[in-house]
Amino acid sequence: MRFIFKTDYDQDIRILKHGGYWWSYGILLAALIALPFLVGSYLQSQVVFVFIYAIVGVALMILTGFTGQASLGHAAFLAIGAYTAAYLQKLGVPFIVYFPAAAILTGIVGAMVGFPALRLTGIYLVIATIAFAFIVEEILARWESVTHGNEGMRVRTLDIVGMPLPRDGEAFYFLCLLTLVGSIVLALNLLRSPTGRAFVAIRDSETAGKSMGIDLAAYKVKSFAISAAITGLAGVLFAHKMTFISPEMFTLLLSIEFIMVIIIGGAFGVHGAVFGAIFIVMVDPFLTALKDDVPVLAASVASSFGMASDAAAKLRDTMSSIGSAAGLKGAIYGLIIMMFILFEPYGLYGRWLKVKLFFQLFPLYKKATFKRQKTYVKSERNR
Repeated sequence: MRFIFKTDYDQDIRILKHGGYWWSYGILLAALIALPFLVGSYLQSQVVFVFIYAIVGVALMILTGFTGQASLGHAAFLAIGAYTAAYLQKLGVPFIVYFPAAAILTGIVGAMVGFPALRLTGIYLVIATIAFAFIVEEILARWESVTHGNEGMRVRTLDIVGMPLPRDGEAFYFLCLLTLVGSIVLALNLLRSPTGRAFVAIRDSETAGKSMGIDLAAYKVKSFAISAAITGLAGVLFAHKMTFISPEMFTLLLSIEFIMVIIIGGAFGVHGAVFGAIFIVMVDPFLTALKDDVPVLAASVASSFGMASDAAAKLRDTMSSIGSAAGLKGAIYGLIIMMFILFEPYGLYGRWLKVKLFFQLFPLYKKATFKRQKTYVKSERNR
C-alpha cells in the first residue's frame, strides 16, 4: 500500500505523482518506440490509427470530459484539418507550415462554432454540432474549386525538409506517436492550470462556476477552440495516412466513433482516450474476421464433428452473410454504448482505477467504495 504525503501545492498538481509513474510510462514509451521494428506493416498501420484516434479522443476529452460540452461534430474538424493540409500541400507549402496552420484554422472554426453554442446545453448542443458537421460535409462536396467535390483529393507523401515520410514507414509512425504524446502532455498541463480548473468547474456546476467569477462564455469558446485545434492536427496525419480524402469519409458515423472513444475509454482521464482508441480501431478487424475467418472455422469444426459437407457449406454461407450484413457495425456500436453506460459509466479507465485502488487498499478494500450516493444537496439540483 502506497501513501503519498503531500507538503505543498506543487506536489498536488505534479503530472507524475511518484517514481513509479516514471518507470511505468518509461517502459511503455520504450515498448512503443521498439514496436515498429518488431511487428509487421499491418499491425504497425493499425497502431498508427490508434494514435490518430487517440489524439481526437484527447481533444474530445478536453471539450466533453473536462468542460462537459457534448459534440457530435468532430469529424468535421478532422475534415477541415485534412483538407487544409491537402490544399496547402498542393500549393507547395511545406509540412512545417501547413501542420500548425491546419490546427490554427480548425481552432478558429471551433471558436466560431463555440459562440452560437453558448446558449445551448445537453441534447440541443448535440443537435447543433450535428448540424455543423452536415454543413461542413456539404461545403466539402460543393466547393469543387478547392476540395474537388465528391471526386476527392490525393494527398502526396509527407515531406519534411526534403526527407519523405511514407505512410507505412517508421518515421511516420514516430511522428504520430510524438503528436499523441504532445497532445497528452498539453491536456495534462491544461488540466492543472487555472484554465483547466475553470473547465472542470463549468462541467461540475455552471451555477457554482459563475458564482466564483468564471466567465462561462469565454471558457466554453476556449474549450471548443483548443479541442478543434488538436483535432485539426489529427486531420493532417489522417490525410497523409489515407493518401486520399473525400467528403464521404467524414460522416456522422465517424463522429460517433470519436464519441465512443471517450465513452469506452472513460471521459475523465486522458488515458481513457488511448484505451478507447484501441477498442474502436479493433472493431474493423473483428468484423473482417467475423465475415471471413469465423465462418470458415465454424464450418471446418462442424465437418470434423460429422456434419455433411453441404450443411457445413450452408452454415459457412449463413454466418458469412450475417457478418457482412448492412448496419452490423452500427448495431455493435449501439450495444457497446449501452453496455458501458449501464455497467461501467467511467469506461475502461474507470475500471483500471478500481483495479489499481483494490491492490492499493488490499485487504481493506470495500465493495461500496464507488457506490453512487442516493442523497443530494439542494445546490446540486441546479446543475
